[in-house]
Amino acid sequence: MSRGSTEQPSTADGPRQTGRATLRDVAKLAGVSIATASKALNNQPQVRAETRTRVLQAAEQLSFSPNTLAQGLITQRSGTVGLLTSDLEGRFSIPILMGAEDAFGSDQTSVFLCDARGDNLRERHHLRALLSRRVDGLIVVGARPDARPSLGRDLPVPVIYAYSPSDDPADLSLVTDNVGGGRMAVDHLIRHGRRRIAHITGDPSYGAAQDRARGALDRLAEEGLPLAGDQVWFGAWSEAWGRGATRMLLQRDPDIDAIFAGSDEIARGVLDVLHQEKLAVPTQVAVIGFDNWNILAVNARPPLTTIDMNLEALGRLAAQRLFAAIDGTLGSGVETVAPRLITRESTAPLD
Repeated sequence: MSRGSTEQPSTADGPRQTGRATLRDVAKLAGVSIATASKALNNQPQVRAETRTRVLQAAEQLSFSPNTLAQGLITQRSGTVGLLTSDLEGRFSIPILMGAEDAFGSDQTSVFLCDARGDNLRERHHLRALLSRRVDGLIVVGARPDARPSLGRDLPVPVIYAYSPSDDPADLSLVTDNVGGGRMAVDHLIRHGRRRIAHITGDPSYGAAQDRARGALDRLAEEGLPLAGDQVWFGAWSEAWGRGATRMLLQRDPDIDAIFAGSDEIARGVLDVLHQEKLAVPTQVAVIGFDNWNILAVNARPPLTTIDMNLEALGRLAAQRLFAAIDGTLGSGVETVAPRLITRESTAPLD
């Protein structure tokens, strides 16, 4: 080989790398075209499994790291998505973001988080900013689990609505099954031998409050059990309401043996009054909450059994649906994610 030659020496396995490996090097080592190698590395469905494996092995052997900008020029993708939220405190949006990032991480996709603070003008500003960054898609997370206005059908990227469904049935929305969560809470109490079950919950204007109550009442009806206290106690999502409602409930029905609280904050107020009234939890009265807000549930005395809304799973599903939409398969309607029962010491079987 002449001194001035630019040809690289080769080995039996492929080119010897004196610098950064290229897609061409990977394709040559795997015995495929550059286009096939690109499709395999980008997880495109047109590539056979054995070919994809061969390309991935070649990339690993060569320590190949794809250039994100170059990939974007080929695939017309930026490798970024936007998460637009109105959840000021991050109570619901952060778990959803964590779940989405778990799913996106396997595809080396970055997430831009924007908080609209419940302001329509700010939301439109963030939307324009995200689109100007050429995000590949959007996940929109509301501050409460009720229908929100759609961003419209004329956007240049697909949109998935999570936690708060879109008011347009043509959009795809992912929500927690609150009716199922209410059923799950009361079913847990019934299976523990409780028969005088009351329900204290939050703002009746929230669809989630109505849905959880409906699930609870349906499960009681299946067992032929009355609702203790003769009514659903709607009020505020607060410990103060939990305390006030529990005092009124005990005056009306002192023989209750279980309380299903519509949120963990309410449940903390319920526990306060039961302790004040010397009613042992869970021996005399079992208590179950909703949300699995860890700082409240774990630090309650006793630690609180609760229904977890499974928001990280909701975020992972949103990411999966957005991947499919980016590839051209966008669904519509509402999909529900089942909640989970988290059992702690505030519930136990009656002796």
